[in-house]
Amino acid sequence: MSSTALHADDTDFDTTKPLPGLTERLRLDKWLWAARFHKTRSLAGDDIDKGRIQVNGQVAKASRELKAGDVVDIRQESLTRSVVVKALSTIRGPAPQAQRLYEETPESIQRRAQWQEQRRTAPEPANAIEDGRPTKRDRRKLADWQRWSASTD
Repeated sequence: MSSTALHADDTDFDTTKPLPGLTERLRLDKWLWAARFHKTRSLAGDDIDKGRIQVNGQVAKASRELKAGDVVDIRQESLTRSVVVKALSTIRGPAPQAQRLYEETPESIQRRAQWQEQRRTAPEPANAIEDGRPTKRDRRKLADWQRWSASTD
């Protein structure tokens, strides 16, 4: 079966089709999960508790109710993404549906592009290791040295 046959019916990802499970208000942790920023609601709640998520410039709680138009700042690794909530859905759908729940701000897109460029051009951390793991012979020498140096104390 060809890959085109697998994806011949893309009606689930139609952008004109209404999103399932739309609501007026929704908990922050549930929206982060539905918008696919976190794999589980529990992980979303952990990030919220650690202060990595802000809503409209204020540190939020997991039970905070979102509404359309709120600005959510999400800190992942060393990158902060700012998104505007466009819709609220109680259902976690496929990625194309999840992307319709928010719109990333132009400043956030620019920061993300700069961050990706820095990561791409940064030196490989493993290249800083010159010798690597000691050989069996090196470990024996080190053990002998430590044994003799410890006995003189």
